[in-house]
Amino acid sequence: MKIKYLGLIAGLVALTLAAATSCSRSEIHLSDTVCLSSPDGQLCATFGLTAEGRPCYRLDRAGAAVVRTSRLGFDLCDGTSLKDGFTLEGSKTATADETWHPVWGEERDIRNHYNELLLRLVREDGVRMNVRMRLFDDGLGFRYEFPQENKLRYFNIKEELTEFAMTGDHTAWWISGDYDTQEYNYSCTPLSGIRAASRATRLSNASATGFSDTGVQTALQLKTEDGLYINIHEAAVVNYPTTNLLLDDRTMTFRTWLTPDAEGVKGRMQAPCVTPWRTVMVVDDARKVLASRLILNLNEPCALDDVSWIHPVKYMGVWWEMISGRTEWSYTSELPSVQLGVTDYSALKPHGRHGANNENVRRYIDFAAAAGFDALLIEGWNEGWEDWFGCQKDYVFDFVTPYPDFDLPALNKYAHSKGIRLVMHHETSSSTVNYERHMDAAYALMNRYGYDAVKSGYVGNIIPYGEHHYSQPIINHYLLALKKAADYHIMVNAHEAVRPTGLCRTWPNLIGNESAMGTEYRAHINPGHTSILPFTRLQGGPMDYTPGIFEQDMSVTAPGQTGKMRHTIANQLGLYVTFYSPLQMAADLPDNYERFPDAFQFIKDVAVDWEQSLYLEAEPGEYIVTARKPRIETLNEAARGVAALPDGKEDMLSGAARFVYALPESATARSLAGAKPKDVWYVGGVCGENAHETVVTLDFLKPGLRYEAVLYADAPEADYETAPQAYTITRSEVSAGDSIPVRMARGGGFALSLREL
Repeated sequence: MKIKYLGLIAGLVALTLAAATSCSRSEIHLSDTVCLSSPDGQLCATFGLTAEGRPCYRLDRAGAAVVRTSRLGFDLCDGTSLKDGFTLEGSKTATADETWHPVWGEERDIRNHYNELLLRLVREDGVRMNVRMRLFDDGLGFRYEFPQENKLRYFNIKEELTEFAMTGDHTAWWISGDYDTQEYNYSCTPLSGIRAASRATRLSNASATGFSDTGVQTALQLKTEDGLYINIHEAAVVNYPTTNLLLDDRTMTFRTWLTPDAEGVKGRMQAPCVTPWRTVMVVDDARKVLASRLILNLNEPCALDDVSWIHPVKYMGVWWEMISGRTEWSYTSELPSVQLGVTDYSALKPHGRHGANNENVRRYIDFAAAAGFDALLIEGWNEGWEDWFGCQKDYVFDFVTPYPDFDLPALNKYAHSKGIRLVMHHETSSSTVNYERHMDAAYALMNRYGYDAVKSGYVGNIIPYGEHHYSQPIINHYLLALKKAADYHIMVNAHEAVRPTGLCRTWPNLIGNESAMGTEYRAHINPGHTSILPFTRLQGGPMDYTPGIFEQDMSVTAPGQTGKMRHTIANQLGLYVTFYSPLQMAADLPDNYERFPDAFQFIKDVAVDWEQSLYLEAEPGEYIVTARKPRIETLNEAARGVAALPDGKEDMLSGAARFVYALPESATARSLAGAKPKDVWYVGGVCGENAHETVVTLDFLKPGLRYEAVLYADAPEADYETAPQAYTITRSEVSAGDSIPVRMARGGGFALSLREL
C-alpha cells in the first residue's frame, strides 16, 4: 500500500502555545510546546524549548507521564555545544498508514501506522538541527537530522545528550553497558539496584569494555508499578556508533552513551545526515511487547530489487562438538605460528582431533539430509586455526584455503546430491581489515561451490587497533559486508557483531545475528535467560541462539569436560517457536538426537517462517507462550530451491514441508505437485527459574476441523537440575475452542504441533 502523507490535520496533531505546567517536569521550564498524538490517541509526545533555547521532549500515555521532560542535543569535539540557543523556525506534520510484506518474518503482513512531526530548529550562528518524531500506537521514535544548508558541514560528536527521564524506580531487565559485547546474563532489579549489581554480572569475554557501574545496554525492558511495559532501544543504526544508556540513579534519568572510536570520537558526521532513531515503546501488556514491530517500522524498506535467493534455513553444524571440546577447529599441533601462503600443511602431521574432516562431515550431511534439514555449517575447515585466538593477528585467515583433510569440491558435490547446502564459516578474529581485503575472493568461492549463506565471526579485540565492536567505523564494516554479500546473493549470519536494530527490513539477507549470550555459554546461562531475550535482544531482529541441546551434561557430550546446562529437553523444543529466527539450528550432536528420536521429531517438523504469530502468555523472565502458523509459500520455494541445486538428484523435502503436506519421510520436492497443505499451527512455551502452569486455548484454529495434537511436555518429575531429560509425548484429537493444560518445569517448557486431520 502506498503511504499517504497529509498536511496539518485537526484532531491529529495540535500545534499549541501552551503553559509549561501542562507538559514539563518541575526542574525544566518549557516555553512554547508542540504536541503529537498517536493514531489511537493514547500516547502524546510533546516537544518544547526552555528559556535558554534548549530542546526537550516528553511522552505521556492516557494523560500520565511515561518519560518526564528530557533534554536533547549534542556536545561537539571542537567545543561547540548543540544543547541550547535554538529557536523553533517551523514544524511540519504528516501521517502514514501502510502494510508491507517482509521477505521472511513472524507474520506475512506488517502494518506501519504513525503520525509524524518534523521540528526545524535554528540558531543565530547558522546551525540548523531538525528533530523528527514518529508516534505509533505502541511507542515513539525520534531522531536528529542535519540538513545540507547548515553552518555544520563536517563535525565530530563528543557526546550525544539525549535523555530518558523515568517516572519512578521501575523494575528493569538489563545487561551491563559495554562497547564490545552483549554476551551477558540478564539481571532483574529496580533501577536503583543497577549500581550494586553491575559488577557481579560480568563474565570474562574475548573482548569486553565496560564504562560505568550504572551503564546498561539496549534494548532495555522496564515495568512500572502500575503495569506499564516500557522498552528503550534504537533503530536503523547506520554510519553511527551504537549507544548504551548511562543511568543517573539519583533522578532515574538515562542518557545516551555512544561507543567511541579509537580516537575517542563518538560520531564523525557530514551534513546532510541523520542519527539512528531513539525509541520508547509503551504498552500495557507484556504480550504487546513481543507483538510490536516498532523497530522494524522505523527502518527503510527493502533495498534489494531481487529477493528470490533469500530463504529461511534450518540447519545443523559441525560446531557443538568443537564448542564442547570433543573435537577441535585446528588441524595440527606442530605449528607455533601460522603464516598463510608460507606454511605447508601437507607436510605436517595432523593431531587427529580435527572436527572438519571428510568422513565426519559426510556423516553430518547424511544425518541432516535424513532429517529434512536445509543446510550444514562447518567450522574449522580452513587453514589458520592453530594460532588465531588472542594474539590480535592481522593476516589471520584467507577464507578460501581448506585444510588437507577437507575436500571442498567433493564435499559440496556430496552435500548437493543429498539436497543439502553447506554454510560457509568466516571467522575474522575481529581483523576487519583482513576480512575486507579477502571479502570478494571469499564470496566468489562461495558462488563457485554453491554456498548461499555465511556465518561470520568477530571474536576478540577489533583490528584496526583500538576500535570497538560497536564504534562507528566497525558499524560501517558490518554493513559493507552485508551489502557485498548481497552482490553475490549470499545470506549473512553475523556472530559477535553489533546487536541488530531492524536493518533486516532493509537488507533481508541479514538472516541471523548472535549479539547476545547464546547456547555456546553452556552452564553459565541462567534458567530465565530465554524468557527475557524476546523482550530485549530480539526486538531488533532475530538471533542465532543455537537451540536444541538435548544432552545437558557436558561430560557426556565431551568426556573430560564439566558443567551442566540449566534447561529441560522440552524447554529446548519450545524455543523453536518462542524464539523467532529465519535461521534455526539443531545444535546438538547427531549422537544425542539419536538417543531421543521421538523428541527430535518436533525439530524436524517445525517450520521457521510464519504467516501469523500470536503471543498467548508472557512475562519477562518468567514465561512465554507463543503460537505460530507457517507460511506455506516459503516451504514451496525452499523445495524448489533444493530441487535446483547443482548436480541435485535426490531433491529431498524439508521436514516442515513433509509435516504440513502430510507426506512420508521419503518425499521429494516433486511430491508437492498437486498436494494440498493442511492447516497447521505450532505452539511453544518456555519458563525460567520457577515452574509455570498454563492452559493453551485453541481458539485460533479453524472452526469445524479436527486436528491431531502432539504435545511434547515436561514429565511430572522434570526439573532442570534433577531430571532435565524427563519428558512426555501425548497425542490427541482437538478442535477450535478446546483447551490443553500444560505444566512447565523449572527451566522447562513445551512444544505442541497441531495438524488438520
